[in-house]
Amino acid sequence: MSNRAVLEVIALDEQDAVAAQTGGADRLELVTDMAADGLTPSGAGFAAIRAAVDIPLRVMLRLADGFSAGGPEGVEALVARAADLREAGADEFVLGFLTPDGAPDLVAVERLIAVLDGCRWTFHRAIDRAADRDGLRKSLADLPGLDTYLTAGSATGVDDGLATLKAEAARTGEPGYEARILVGGGLRLDHLPELRAAGLDAFHIGGAARPEGWTAPVSAAAVRTWREAVDAPLES
Repeated sequence: MSNRAVLEVIALDEQDAVAAQTGGADRLELVTDMAADGLTPSGAGFAAIRAAVDIPLRVMLRLADGFSAGGPEGVEALVARAADLREAGADEFVLGFLTPDGAPDLVAVERLIAVLDGCRWTFHRAIDRAADRDGLRKSLADLPGLDTYLTAGSATGVDDGLATLKAEAARTGEPGYEARILVGGGLRLDHLPELRAAGLDAFHIGGAARPEGWTAPVSAAAVRTWREAVDAPLES
């Protein structure tokens, strides 16, 4: 991946994936069942998308809506699905689980990354529901493969999270803040100038790539609009 800003697009199937790549996406987040906010796709689904496009794919590891891993049985099921996806060729992932009190579920996360065996992964928007964002970052800082946080800065979206996103961007490189911030969750085009001026350089879209809604496929034209906005020169 080049040094330009990253544009990641949610893809549900091969049609989405091809349209997103055509529009200029750098990377795809692969999920199924957006009614549950994005769950793990099948190995066959991953393989079909992998055959259709040549950009990086990050595969969601989550089997139920919300940010619980589902206890010991849920973790075992996640580990099995992760192993199947690795066997199918998946080498980048998205995951993130919290305990009932809002702390990172290190048992679940560590079990999964053991199966991922060094693969790069994103800790997703569970950080926006954490009781202590800073504490979560520091507790995950030394886990192998973690290179990205997908976050809106707030559980309610980027509108309410702008200040947090900018403050965290200013801490880049500090312990717990080495991973890249991937901004997503209610992200709009009009947010980009302020975010980019703060040094943020990675953006994640789902519904914004589907002007006709989640029942319609990704629009290459919509992705191209985002690509051009992400790449536009900042005003001096």
